[in-house]
Amino acid sequence: MTGVFVRKIAPMNLADFYYLRKASGAMKNPRTRFNDELFVEMGEDYLLQYLAKNVGTVDESRRKFIKGMMWGIGALAAGSVLDAFRGLQIPLIGAKSFVKMQLVDSTGSPVKASAIPVNNPVITLYEYPLQNEINFLLNLGDANGNPVSIPPSDVKVPLTGAVYKFPGGVGANKSIVSYSAICQHLGCEPPEIHLYPPDEMKTNMPPPAFLPTAALEAAKAANLPAVIHCDCHGSTYDPYHGASVLTGPTQRPLPAMVLEWDSGTDHLYVLDAVGVPVYGHINTLIGGEPVSGTSTEVSGTINPFPS
Repeated sequence: MTGVFVRKIAPMNLADFYYLRKASGAMKNPRTRFNDELFVEMGEDYLLQYLAKNVGTVDESRRKFIKGMMWGIGALAAGSVLDAFRGLQIPLIGAKSFVKMQLVDSTGSPVKASAIPVNNPVITLYEYPLQNEINFLLNLGDANGNPVSIPPSDVKVPLTGAVYKFPGGVGANKSIVSYSAICQHLGCEPPEIHLYPPDEMKTNMPPPAFLPTAALEAAKAANLPAVIHCDCHGSTYDPYHGASVLTGPTQRPLPAMVLEWDSGTDHLYVLDAVGVPVYGHINTLIGGEPVSGTSTEVSGTINPFPS
């Protein structure tokens, strides 16, 4: 393959940066893998069609930006595209510190801990501390649907051997936890990464769900009713013990968001993050625009297990 030469272009805004980071993830995802042969045959037309289908809208402004970035690539191959995307540097902007933010719904009303369903299969997300840093909000339970108290635990980072303290769950039953929803292996996001609740802890499920035997056996050996699993490449996390690594290829746990519960109002707040940085960031506080205001919106996306 010939070398990759990408000319300097106008400063990139954050929307374009995260769009291209998402494109890089889609190209590596087995379900949306970039077709080298079609790219060689169709060139720019295939690239733009691929991005529109698998990443998001390519309006005229973004089309010009992508064409400008790709000018000068010396080989028509997916590897060159990926190399160009990987070369983009994360903007060194962000938040000065973690701030307390209330979790609210789409109407701005406070989210009540008692209203979060136990073992809810619907992917529920919010941004914190930066925009585009999405996090799960989970109310964990046992196989019978009863909430499970999640105690503090030590979490090991297999990559480095470092250990940090996960503070445990909150709420009346101490069963509510929150973790980054960006896989620490290659950055896949929901719906590829999601909670497998107890009633879906089985193999041979129809797409898009896919829980391999290795993940199921590891969960049984650890006596876990549920897991967080990434369907992209098979990484599995233990949500009952700080989203620690259960099976690879990931070598890093999911960062945990530190929650606070007000027993008087039943309201929830996010205060901090612990663990390794969010995937794609050198620091969880650096690499994007901070979430503004004093609250962050919680929203449900899709159910990976449609009936």
